Amino acid sequence: MDRDVSIRSAMIAWLPAEPAFPPVDSALAVPNGLLAAGGDLSPVRLLSAYAQGIFPWYAPGEPILWWSPDPRMVLFPDELRISRSLSKTLRRGSYEVRLDSAFDAVVAACAETPRSGQNGTWIVAEMRAAYAELFRLGFAHSVETWIDGNLAGGLYGVALGRAFYGESMFSHRADASKIALAHLCVQLRRLGFGIIDCQMETAHLASLGARPIPRAEFRALLDRLVRQDPSPGRWPSDAVKDAFRS
Repeated sequence: MDRDVSIRSAMIAWLPAEPAFPPVDSALAVPNGLLAAGGDLSPVRLLSAYAQGIFPWYAPGEPILWWSPDPRMVLFPDELRISRSLSKTLRRGSYEVRLDSAFDAVVAACAETPRSGQNGTWIVAEMRAAYAELFRLGFAHSVETWIDGNLAGGLYGVALGRAFYGESMFSHRADASKIALAHLCVQLRRLGFGIIDCQMETAHLASLGARPIPRAEFRALLDRLVRQDPSPGRWPSDAVKDAFRS
């Protein structure tokens, strides 16, 4: 994605002190979804952003950048695509999945795990602190895959109403992040969640069953889902224990 924000800085809104955003349909087409800059990462602003289908994403040295791409990549929990090999791994059960037991460690691993074609990380120190606060408030969650007593993979994101916003995932062992995603879908189905926001379209996400939908359709889904319970709070660590074991 083109991140030459300096050239386009006059074309996007610079946020005021209060947690307000411009309409998402004013986001740029190139780069896709760039909506605004500035502001802060306070819980009030972040939750307001997520409720409107907006998320922060920026690199070290940049101002906070806010995005709402069109189309939007989403995964409906019932549409997760589980390959034959992953299905065997899930049934074999040579792993343990925990919820919300090592949130900070998952975020750190997502930030520090090298990724092909990516230099550095967008999960800067301010982002870590912001999501740690959302976790403390019961809005952020982690799903962790443990193998031989070690954290082998996982993901984290934000739950608002009955919408889940996936932020990042990592894997240090084969299929460890996919195991976490499969169990996330189990947990979300249990709680009646309707959608996982995957933000940007990638081939990897598409292979797991995610698909792009128009931003207007995504916003309409959010308008319905974020107003629903459940209330924020920690997920029981063993809520999805043995979900796939035969």
